[in-house]
Amino acid sequence: MFASLVAFTLATWTPEAQLKVTGFGEVVPSPDGKLTAWTEVRPGYARLRIGGKEVPVWTGTATGLTFSPDGKYLYWQSGNVAFRTLTQGPGEPQRLSRYPGNVGPYKLSPDGTMLAFLAQEEIAPKSRIRVVGELKYRHKLCTMPSDGTSGEVACKVTPVGFAAGLEWSPDGRAIAFESRVTPFPDDSRTSDIYEADLATGELHEIAKTGASEAQPAYSPDGRYLAYVRSDNPPLQPGDEHLVLYDRTRKSTRALPFTQDRLPKILGWSPDSRNVYYTEARGTRNVVFAMPLDGPPTSIFTPDGVASAMSPSHTGKYLGFALETAESAPEAHLLTLGTGKPEKLSAVNANVESVGKTEIFWWRSRDNLEIEGLITYPANFDKSKKYPMIVILHGGPYGNFTESFVGRSGLYPIATFAAKGYVVFRPNPRASTGYGRDFRYANLKDWGGGDYNDVITGVRNVIGLGFVDKSRMAVMGWSYGGFLTNWTVTHTNEFKAAAAGAGVSNLLSQTGTSDIRSNKIDAFGAPWDNQQFYIERSPLTYAKNVTTPTLFLGGDADERVPISQTYEMYHALKRRGVPTQMVVYPGAPHSPTDPEYVLDIMKRHIDWVERYVQ
Repeated sequence: MFASLVAFTLATWTPEAQLKVTGFGEVVPSPDGKLTAWTEVRPGYARLRIGGKEVPVWTGTATGLTFSPDGKYLYWQSGNVAFRTLTQGPGEPQRLSRYPGNVGPYKLSPDGTMLAFLAQEEIAPKSRIRVVGELKYRHKLCTMPSDGTSGEVACKVTPVGFAAGLEWSPDGRAIAFESRVTPFPDDSRTSDIYEADLATGELHEIAKTGASEAQPAYSPDGRYLAYVRSDNPPLQPGDEHLVLYDRTRKSTRALPFTQDRLPKILGWSPDSRNVYYTEARGTRNVVFAMPLDGPPTSIFTPDGVASAMSPSHTGKYLGFALETAESAPEAHLLTLGTGKPEKLSAVNANVESVGKTEIFWWRSRDNLEIEGLITYPANFDKSKKYPMIVILHGGPYGNFTESFVGRSGLYPIATFAAKGYVVFRPNPRASTGYGRDFRYANLKDWGGGDYNDVITGVRNVIGLGFVDKSRMAVMGWSYGGFLTNWTVTHTNEFKAAAAGAGVSNLLSQTGTSDIRSNKIDAFGAPWDNQQFYIERSPLTYAKNVTTPTLFLGGDADERVPISQTYEMYHALKRRGVPTQMVVYPGAPHSPTDPEYVLDIMKRHIDWVERYVQ
C-alpha cells in the first residue's frame, strides 16, 4: 500500500527529501467509527483514502470529506464539483453536481438525502476593467439531491451579504450560516449568523452585533446553536468566547471564557450537554468539552500536535493527524472520553527523525516569560560550538508548534539540523497559545516588546554554551519578514538574514494590502498617527543595515504586496549592502507551488552557507 515511500536517513535530509514528507488535509471518521477517510497532501501530490485504501482513479484534491449517515458513501468536493464513492472497496468516484459557475462548499444533510451549497450569482458585467471594491456576485443558498441523478436544484434563499460555514439543523429543515458584508478579507470581522428556513426561504437573525459571530454548530437535539463571538469591536489579536443560542426560548447567553480565548468549535457530545472545541496551548493543542453549565474540562491532550481534526457525525469519534517535532504525521482515531488514539496510517513509516527538539523558556527585558523551540544539530555535542539560525513566525498572532521538523515548507529545519545548525524558533508576545493578555501585548508595539523577546531569547540560547555567536542568521516570512527587517535595522549581530513577504514601510503597506485593519488596530489610522507608522517601519532605519539580506516574495501577493520587498531591497542595494531579491511570478502571500517551495528552501540554505558557515 505504501511501497512508493523512500527511506530518509541523516545523509538524505535535503530540501528535495522534505518535499516528500506527507501531511494530512482532513481525517474524518464514519458515524460508527469503523472507517476513517483521509487526504494525504504534499506539494504537487494529493491522495484520498478510505480505511487506508486509495480511492480508484482519483488524484485530485479533496475537501469537505463527509460520510453518509449509514457509512455507505463518502462525499467530498474538488473545485466546484461534488463527488461521492461507495466506501466499501472503495469504488470509483461519481460526479454529482453540474451547476454552472463557482459553487461551494457542499454540505450533506443529516439524513444523507440532500446537499446544500452556495452558488455565486453574477451581479456585474464581466470585464477586464476592474473597479476597486466593486462586488461582482452575490450568494444564493441552494440544495440538491445527494445522489446527483434525481430531482432539481432549488435556490430559494438569498443570504444577507456573503455566506460561509453552512450547518444543517438536525431535522434538516433549516441551515445556519455566517454572513459577511463583503467577501473581501478586510471585512471578515463583520461576520453575523443567520438561519434559513428551507421550506419558505425566510431568514432569521441569530446574531448580529458589532462583534464578529462565526462557527455555528447545532446541538444533536436541535435545541441549541453554539457559536463563537469576538470582542466588540473585534480587534485583530482576537478575543473570543463560546455563546449558546436557545432556539426554543430565542435567548442567548455566553459560556465561560476559555483559557486562550480563541476556541475553534469541533462539534457536540452525543447527549447535547457539551460543546467540543480545541485551542492552542503553547507549542501544542488540546481538545476540551464546554458543558452547558460550568467550566470546560480537557478531554484529549495529544502527545504532540494534533491537526486536521474532525469529529464523527455522532460525536463519539475524533479523527486527526498526530505528529511530534521528531516524528512525522500519521492519521489517528480516538473514541472520545476513552483510552489511547489508534494509529491508522503508515505513510511516513520510513521517515527518520533528525535533530532533537526541546522547549526553552526565558524572561524578556520586562520579565515576561517567553517560550520557544530549540532544534539541535544532528550528532549534537554540547562541548562544541555551532552556528545558529533564528526563524521568526508570521501573524504576528501565529505560533511555532512541536510539529515535525522534516515537513516541507519554506524553512528546511531538518536539513539545517543535518548540516550542523542549531535552529531557534521563539514565540514572542502576540503568539497564539499563551492567553489573551500575551496576545494583546504588542497591539501598539510592533518591533518593540516582540523584538526584545527575540533578542533576549537569542542571548539566553547563546548562554547555554554551544552556539557560536559570530555565526548566526535570522529569517522569517510575512510578519516574520517584518520582524527580520526590523532586526537587521536594529542590530548587526547576525551574519545573514532572509526576509520573505516582509513589510518594510507601514504607511504604504496599509494603503495597498488586502487587510488594513490589523495596522489600524495596532497603531490607529495612518492619517491620524503618521509619525508612529514611520517610527515602526524598518525602512526608516535602512541606513543602519550591514547584514547581507536575501529578499523573497510573490508578485501576486495581496497581503504584503511585492512593492514592500522592492522598497527594502533598493534601499540596501543603494547603500552597498550585500543583497539579492527573488520574485516568484503568480505566487500569493504563501507560495505552495512545488517548484517555488523547493527554490525558497534552497535559497535559504545557500544564503546562510555563503555568509554564516
